[in-house]
Amino acid sequence: MLELPGGIRRVTFPLPNPPGHVHSYLLPGRTGWIVVDTGLGLPDLAERWRSVLLRLGGRTEAVVITHFHPDHVGGSADLAALTGAPVYQGDVDYEQCQQVWGSRDWERKTAAWLALHGVPGPVAEAIRLAGAAYRRFVRYARHPLPLREGERVDRWEVVALPGHADGHLGLVRDGVLVAGDHLLLGITPAVGLWPDARPDPLGDYLASLERTASLGLRLALPGHGDPIADPGGRAREIAAHHADRLQATLAALDGRPRTGYEVSLVLFPDADAPMQRRFAVAETLSHLERLVALGQAARAGDGRRVAYTAA
Repeated sequence: MLELPGGIRRVTFPLPNPPGHVHSYLLPGRTGWIVVDTGLGLPDLAERWRSVLLRLGGRTEAVVITHFHPDHVGGSADLAALTGAPVYQGDVDYEQCQQVWGSRDWERKTAAWLALHGVPGPVAEAIRLAGAAYRRFVRYARHPLPLREGERVDRWEVVALPGHADGHLGLVRDGVLVAGDHLLLGITPAVGLWPDARPDPLGDYLASLERTASLGLRLALPGHGDPIADPGGRAREIAAHHADRLQATLAALDGRPRTGYEVSLVLFPDADAPMQRRFAVAETLSHLERLVALGQAARAGDGRRVAYTAA
């Protein structure tokens, strides 16, 4: 456990996949601790949390979920049962949480959607099986209390930061952002296009980065990696990175219709494992759709295959 400025504590839990860890934050509130994100619901997670809370002392006032990805929401039901604290989650985020983790059909639906974007059948099936393996590690809290932009949890203000996830939220107080996966150091947060999601996630994310750069923040506490001492500068760096990736994506459209999968092979040639290719295709599609929104690319499909061309 790491103590941070303002009495904030950071707890780090292991992950079986890169980046190998995820952070939860405990914010001192008026009547107890506010826990932000819970870790992946691995078999020993509840015992790990029990040990952490015993060492800290005091009650748990609330549990806040920044977004529904498994390493952030996966243990929320366990932590709610352990502490009796209410769980807060954004409306949009909880709806997607139910769509993904509350449905036994999500992996099949995603595989069919990836096939529509050119992923070969055997690859799509391998991706389906790899994705299904995570389901048993997600025990999300049902019927959480809704959390919306501009509201407060204790003295922390809720800010909407869509992009990495459509309903991604952060908490801000005194120039400190509890950032979830909105900002990361060393790596850029994944921004992918998924079934039933907002149509231009990269556009959403770039707008969120611009907003972040305007907030005058002095510190961001991310879900992975080290604290970020210049959040505005890091937001501008990530925006520049995506500007470069948009140009690379446009260059990969070489005159004939290309599927998202084909373009992903150019942009992410080393993404060999099924889950790596899954994220590579989703990230490629978010950049292709941003180009479509900018009028620099065109999308066409016949119901069996979607392809893109330079405009």
